[in-house]
Amino acid sequence: MNVMMALIINGPVKSFCYRRLQYLSSKFQMHVLLNEMKELAAQKKVPHRDFYNIRKVDTHIHASSCMNQKHLLRFIKSAMKKYPDEIVHMEGGRGQTLTEVFEDMNLTAYDLSVDTLDMHADRNTFHRFDKFNSKYNPIGESILREIFIKTDNHIHGKYFGHIIKEVMSDLEESKYQNAELRLSIYGRSMDEWDKLALWAVSHSVYSDNVRWLVQIPRLFDVYRTKQQLSNFQQMLENIFLPLFEVTINPSSHPQLHLFLQHVLGFDSVDDESKPEHHVFNLDSPSPARWCDDNNPPYSYYLYYMYANMTVLNHLRRRRGFHTFVLRPHCGEAGPIHHLVSGFMLSENISHGLLLRKAPVLQYLYYLAQVGIAMSPLSNNSLFLSYHTHTHSHRHKKKIQTKLHCNIHLKYIIYHVNSHWLGPDYNKEGPVSNDIRRTNVPDIRVGYRYETLCEELHLITQAVRTQELDRIEEEDGLSFTSSQ
Repeated sequence: MNVMMALIINGPVKSFCYRRLQYLSSKFQMHVLLNEMKELAAQKKVPHRDFYNIRKVDTHIHASSCMNQKHLLRFIKSAMKKYPDEIVHMEGGRGQTLTEVFEDMNLTAYDLSVDTLDMHADRNTFHRFDKFNSKYNPIGESILREIFIKTDNHIHGKYFGHIIKEVMSDLEESKYQNAELRLSIYGRSMDEWDKLALWAVSHSVYSDNVRWLVQIPRLFDVYRTKQQLSNFQQMLENIFLPLFEVTINPSSHPQLHLFLQHVLGFDSVDDESKPEHHVFNLDSPSPARWCDDNNPPYSYYLYYMYANMTVLNHLRRRRGFHTFVLRPHCGEAGPIHHLVSGFMLSENISHGLLLRKAPVLQYLYYLAQVGIAMSPLSNNSLFLSYHTHTHSHRHKKKIQTKLHCNIHLKYIIYHVNSHWLGPDYNKEGPVSNDIRRTNVPDIRVGYRYETLCEELHLITQAVRTQELDRIEEEDGLSFTSSQ
C-alpha cells in the first residue's frame, strides 16, 4: 500500500501516465475516423443481430430497487386490495394489518401516486448519501420499506419475493436482458445466511436471467454502538463461518447450498465520504481486538473480506464448487487510497469516479485490465454531474469500463459466457470474437488487443533496458576494480 501511494504522487510517473492516457484517447479518435464506416458495415452484414438482441447484463442493481416506481406503486395498490386484512407488522406487541398500517398514515390506495411514493433520486440527493438512502423508503416511511422490500420481516419477505418474481418474469419475456441483483448480509448474527436462503428457496426467486451478488454494508460502528457485536471478528465470523460450513458439508445448510449456486460474489457498500479515524497498517489491531466504537477504515474491511474469500475459494475449488469474486463499490467518493485497495484486492470495481484525479492509478487499471462498472445517470444524482462524467474518456482509452444503472436504468455489458460469446471467448485478440453473437466488429477487438499489447511492451521494454544498463554498470565497475 505504501509503495502504491508513493507511486501515484511521484511527479515524473504522474506526467508519464497522464501523457500515455492522452495518447490513448487521441489514438482512439484516430481509430474512429479511419474505421468507423468499416465497423458499421461489418455489423450490418451480421444476420439477426443488433443492439436489441445481443445479450445484455446489468451488473449493478440493488434488489430493493430493481423495479421501477410505477411497478412498485402498482404492486402496493394490488397488495392493498388482495391482502387488506393480512397482519404485516407488529407494533407495541399487537399485529397490524396492511389496511391499519395505511390508515395510520392517513392514506388510501387512491391517494398513492409516483409523486407521493417519492422514490426517485433528484437534485436534493446530490452529495447527500443520507437522503439518497432515504429514497428507498416508500412515501418516506421506513415501515413500508420493511413490509414491501425486505426479506426478513413479519411476513417472511412474501411481498418482496412476489415483486422480485415479477421483475424476473419481465426479464425472461425480454429474453436478451439479464441482471445481477444485490442482496445484503449485515454480519449482525450467524443465522442471516440461513434466513436469506430460506426466503430465496421458499419464494422460488430463481430465473435463468438473474444471478445474485451479496453486498456487505460497512456498518460495524452502528452494530457495536447498539451492543449487537463485541468486536470485528464476530462480524467476520457471522459472514463467513456459515459459508465454510456449507462448503464442507452442504447438508448442514441445505437451503443455503442451493442459494449459493446462484451467487456470483461479494460487494462492500457504504458512504465512502465518511471520515476514517484510523489508517490500516501493521500496527492496526486484529479483528478480535477491534472493539472500538469507531468504524474500521475501508481498506481494513476490504482486506479481511479478501483474505476470507481467498481461503473460502480454495476450499470451494477443491470441493468442486464455483468460486466467488470481490467486486466492491470503490472510488465513488472519499480518499484516493480506496482505489489503491480496490486495485490490489478486487476482481473489478463499481464507480471509480476518483480515478479522474489519479492518472497513475487510471493507467494501472488499464494495464491490469481491472474492470470498472460505472453508473453515470445514478452518479448524476449523487456525486458527479452527467456532463462531466468520466465514462466517455475512459472508453476512448479502452479502460475496461462497463455501464450499469445502479438504480432503475438499464445499461449493457457483455457477460463472459461461451453460449453468448462463442467457444473461444477466453482467448486473446480477434480470434476470441464471434461477431454473430457479440455484434462487436473484429476491427474493434483487434484495435483493443493491439493497443494493450503496445502499452505492455512499452513498459516491459523500459524495464528490460533499465536492467541491462544496471548489468553493464556493474560489469564496468568490476572490470575497473580488477585492473
